Parts: sequence; structure tokens; C-alpha cells
Amino acid sequence: MEREGRRDSVHSAMIQKGESRGSARRRRLFWKLRQRWKLLGLFEIDKDHDFYPLTCDLKEGLKDAVQDTIQTEATQSLLTDEDYSAKLTQGHEGYVMRTYAGPVFKQFRQSLGVTEESYQRSLSSCGLYLQFISNSKSKADFFLTNDKRLFLKTQSKREVHFLLQILRKYIQHFQSYPHSLLVKILGVHSITRTQEKKKYFIIMQSVFFPDERITGRYDIKGCHVSRWTEPEPEGSRVLQVFKDLNFEGNVICLDQQRSWLLRQTELDTHFLRDLNVLDYSLLVGFQTLHQDEKNQSWSLANLIVRTKRSVNGTGSPTTSQCASVPGTVEEEGESTDKEEEGTEFSGTPDLTSARRVPMKRIGQQASTVSNISDVIAQNRRLLPNYKNPLHVMDGPELRYFIGIIDIFTVYGLKKRLEHLWKSMRYHGQEFSTVSPSRYAHRLCHWVETHTV
Repeated sequence: MEREGRRDSVHSAMIQKGESRGSARRRRLFWKLRQRWKLLGLFEIDKDHDFYPLTCDLKEGLKDAVQDTIQTEATQSLLTDEDYSAKLTQGHEGYVMRTYAGPVFKQFRQSLGVTEESYQRSLSSCGLYLQFISNSKSKADFFLTNDKRLFLKTQSKREVHFLLQILRKYIQHFQSYPHSLLVKILGVHSITRTQEKKKYFIIMQSVFFPDERITGRYDIKGCHVSRWTEPEPEGSRVLQVFKDLNFEGNVICLDQQRSWLLRQTELDTHFLRDLNVLDYSLLVGFQTLHQDEKNQSWSLANLIVRTKRSVNGTGSPTTSQCASVPGTVEEEGESTDKEEEGTEFSGTPDLTSARRVPMKRIGQQASTVSNISDVIAQNRRLLPNYKNPLHVMDGPELRYFIGIIDIFTVYGLKKRLEHLWKSMRYHGQEFSTVSPSRYAHRLCHWVETHTV
């Protein structure tokens, strides 16, 4: 009887253990499915993917390229002509990696609060790169780093040469307007693999980061011809970016930040107009604010810290780690970014008593915020407590991600001829290819009429 009792006990324990293992497996499966759902429209470039060898070379080559900047002494405050024309060539087994204007982009990354170590971790993390699948007509290849912070996009030789040609003006624009809506280009490289043509590519901050709760994405050009995207069937894995006509009937509700956006759009489009550029897009994404993010009431200490951060023109440092699940990022309440002086930015609107800045320190910080007229003159704004503040604005109900991309199309002979042809074909209608002056004015008008 005792033996039978022991056998029953052992049998019962085995059943419970089996059930426990089964529950654990189900939980792990559910977690993986949940994370996979977050990769909607993005696909891992794994060993079976055609781009896998290329992305492996990119990760290795970029890691070494950034390592070179880490080991290089601090960049001088004043950049030289040699810095803008610098070209670093690094040979690897099976390919050659080249880095263009490395010292310039290093200093630019520093101005955005992006450390070289965190930049390197994003580019060369243990996670796989992600392929961005969208309804875009562009022939370029798009890759995202595994943490979704950085975008890699192939460019033509002509486009890269144009960027390097205007790079000094591009950097000067950000020095004058640190919170410009222009896409933040963090590096320019090329890779030449054995028996393949040289590929040029740029590295950019993702405008839509973090994207877990973004429910709508739009690519706006301020015109109507060919500016409608047919919605995909429910359940489609294509990450859709809609266009101008899809946006009709909607408005961007910014309240107090509207005047800042109107002014910054004017400054940025006039800059592009002076470069004789057109065909750029205003990206707009939005997500619903959590209840505790609405009607924020900022404390004095928090406002001073945010003002100091804004005046200094520094954004949240880009940090990344090797995520166990591809494409996952911290939730909004789990941010580990910290302000220069050590004050945490937790994503909540008010500082807790344990983290309040002492009054003596408040006075020291306030003294660094010089003349408020200087802030207004350069159209700087208070940065939100967020991981990608340079592209983010909060309205009463929604959080908006806004940035200007694709700034490489010059209004040359080819575009002038295209304008004449479209003028005849689409007489009386608004199409994309117009003069840079008209293009800039039209986009500013769109922002003015679609914001409240």
C-alpha cells in the first residue's frame, strides 16, 4: 500500500510538472506571437533571405567604421575642409567599406546626443536587420536595425554626391535650428562586394520610433495627382504609408505647438528651396496618448530641465541592446534615457518628490537658459520626455511623429521637362513636380490648413 501511495504521489508530481512545462511553453509561444505581431510589415533578414550576406557584411563593416571614430581623438569644435572631404577605406574579407565625411557626421551625432558606442550597438547588434516592406514605389532598398532606431537606405551615386556637396549647409542649418524637421542623416557609406557593383547608402534616424502604438502613417507632398493609396485587405502584412488624399478630413491637433510647427516647416522648406530641391515628403504618424499623458501639468523643475535640454539642442541618447526578440523596444514607461545632469526622464509628466531638483540646483540650471529671445529666434522648442524627441510632438489627444525625408531631388533639366509634360497632361491639377519655390509654398500651405 505504501509503495502504491508513493507511486501515486510520484505520478501526480510528474503530471503537475508536465502541466507546468506545458504552461511555460504556451506562455513562451504567446510571447513570441505577440512580438511577431509587432513586426507587422517588417521581416527578419535571416539566413534564408537574399539580403542576409549583404547585411552581415554591413554590420561588420559599420562596426569597424564606428570603432575607428571611437578610437579617434575628439573632433575639433570647428570642422575643416578636410573633414568634409574625408574618406575612410577599410578592407574586409570579400568586400570594401568606405565612410564619407566621418568627422562631420561624428560631430553631428554628438550634437543630437547620440554616443558613438550606442550608435555602434544599434548598427551591429546581435539581432538581425529587418527589411522594411511598404507600398512605396522607390527602387531603393530599406533596412532597419533590429531595435528599429536607425534606417539604412541605398542611394544613387548622384544623390550621395549631392548630399556631400550640400553637407556643410545641412550641418549649418541644424546648428541654427536644432529641432529642424529634416531627417537626421547620421552617416554616409558605400560597400563594394566581390563581383558586385558598389552600393551607396545613408544611415538615418527613424522618424517613426518607437512605432509599437502608431496607428497611422502618411507621406504628404501637398498635391493630389497620384496621391491616393488603396488600403490593403484586413490582415495584410504590408506596412502601409498613406498619402495626401487619404488624409483628407483629418487634422493635426497640436494646440500650443502649432505655431512652432508652422514656423519650422517654413524654415525647412525655404532651406530646401534655396538648394533647388523638390519632391521631398512630410512624414506624419500618430498614436493615441495614454490617459496619464493627456493634459500634462509640468512642474517647475521639469520645465527648467526640459528648457535647458532644448536650448542645448540635445535629444535623448540613442541606446540599444541585443534584444532577445527581434524588433522589440522598451515600452514608454521603461525608458532608461537620462538628462545630462542625471535627472531621469521616465515618460511621466511630473517629477516625483524623490527626483525633484534641489532649489539651489534649479537656480544653476536656470542660469544656463540665457535669453529667452534667443530661444524664440532660433525656433527651439521644449523637448518632450521621450526617446526620440526631435521628431515628436504631443497634442491634447494624440502623439505625432513628423519629419521631412527624401531631400535629394534637384530641379534640373530632367525635372523641368517632367514639369512641362505634367502641366499638359494634368492641366489645372496639383501634381508633384513643380518648381522648388512652388513646392515649398504648397507644403507650408498644407501644414497650415491641416493643423489646429
